[in-house]
Amino acid sequence: MEAPKSYFFSSFLIVLLSAIFFLGIKRVLPDKIFSDKAGTTKNVLIDSMLIDAFEEEKKQASRDSADGSQPNAQPGEGMANQPVVYYPTDGIQFPEETFDNYKGDQYLIAFYEKLYQLETTGKGNVRIAYFGDSMTDGDMIVQDFRTNLQEQFGGRGVGFVPITSESAASRNSIKHEYSGNWKSQSYLNVKWPKRSFGVNGHVFFANDTLRTEWVKFKTGKGKFNQELDNPTVFYGSSGNKKGVVSYTSGKDTVRKKMGTANTLNTVTLANGALKGIKVDFHHADSIPIYGFNFDDGKGVHVDNFSQRGNSGIPISKFNPTLMKAFQEKLGYDLIVLHYGTNVLNYGTLDYKWYERAMTKTVNRIHECFPGAAVLIVSTADKSTKYNMEMKTDSAVVPLTKAQKRYALTTKSGFVNLFQLMGGRESMVKWVEEEPAMAGKDYTHPNFKGAKRFASLIYGQLNQGYAQFKKLRANRKTTSVSVDSLKRKSDSLDAN
Repeated sequence: MEAPKSYFFSSFLIVLLSAIFFLGIKRVLPDKIFSDKAGTTKNVLIDSMLIDAFEEEKKQASRDSADGSQPNAQPGEGMANQPVVYYPTDGIQFPEETFDNYKGDQYLIAFYEKLYQLETTGKGNVRIAYFGDSMTDGDMIVQDFRTNLQEQFGGRGVGFVPITSESAASRNSIKHEYSGNWKSQSYLNVKWPKRSFGVNGHVFFANDTLRTEWVKFKTGKGKFNQELDNPTVFYGSSGNKKGVVSYTSGKDTVRKKMGTANTLNTVTLANGALKGIKVDFHHADSIPIYGFNFDDGKGVHVDNFSQRGNSGIPISKFNPTLMKAFQEKLGYDLIVLHYGTNVLNYGTLDYKWYERAMTKTVNRIHECFPGAAVLIVSTADKSTKYNMEMKTDSAVVPLTKAQKRYALTTKSGFVNLFQLMGGRESMVKWVEEEPAMAGKDYTHPNFKGAKRFASLIYGQLNQGYAQFKKLRANRKTTSVSVDSLKRKSDSLDAN
């Protein structure tokens, strides 16, 4: 009978000593278990321009410290306590906002007007470019955002698709395959490409003279993705006049010459809807190729330009001449910038450097896509382990404020996704609830969470549009009222 007591005592002593050891070592553990420093991960590209911007900020801070100078005022400083008062646009003026509740719908009026004309006349189309990082990889978020808009305003098709894609295998909205001999360059890690990047931030070359490069598409899942409408290939200028694209239709092979005289060229392979298409590129070496577009020319179309590891800064490398040519062909009414995931891991809570860089980026967008409104979508919540507990990463709120500041500085709309999803510790809830809406990395949503994100973004945009319609309907009445008050004031002054 002594053996069980001895065993129980030994076990109790081990547990007690383990608890004492843990409490002792906990005192010297850092509050934050995971490193803040940026690092590389297999299969994740690193945004070279983000690294450059961050390193330059550190060098400048060191120089300022050495010579005792004060840093210059940064974009957005002093905005927190200033009301945002709008001037009328086409007689429409949204109510003033504070910095805390800033949405910037006033700067989306041109986009809302296009939606209004589409809704009331049933004619024309509206196009959106949705730029993002791994949050929108595989058409996540964007596919549901697109569906929401097409349900309300019409339209069919997934829009612009690149020649190759790192997320092709995981994308559900379109089935996408391609040969392995394409040569490509990305604005994420090449500053000076052989030819200018296309609207998707890539440029592709069919330079293999021994094997034919090809790309294949089939219809994917989704309510409005059941046809591949009007497949059109986009490519740039070249001295090569021998390029040909071909595809099989029934028992026939259709061949079309690639004219290369313009800054941006297109070849429409078929008019109407297809279920699938495989396209071969012949003698196309040295021709910069950008991708394919699929849409029915009606309603709303949303192009997903996602890139893992992107901060948004590389967009500032766009060639305005080429982008204006894309704008003439595609006609973007809204440019969405959804970034932040890759900016949170730089060991800083001061994001003035990113704010400055993204201000330049948005200004470049206005130069490249004349007439298009811009919408900034903030970072979502991200959780990091502090004192053995998952909590909102300390960089999330400072980054969100920086994103809001450059949205306001550049006269862009703003969606505070962090607040819309629930604010602090919301990612913990998304991961731990049943069924879960995010992965165990406490950063990325799963399909259920992505659909929720899309609903939140679309919901705010739709609320702004509804308010726009009311303001639009009342603008004549308001104008008359203002004129009447002025005449009455003038009359009183005369007396």
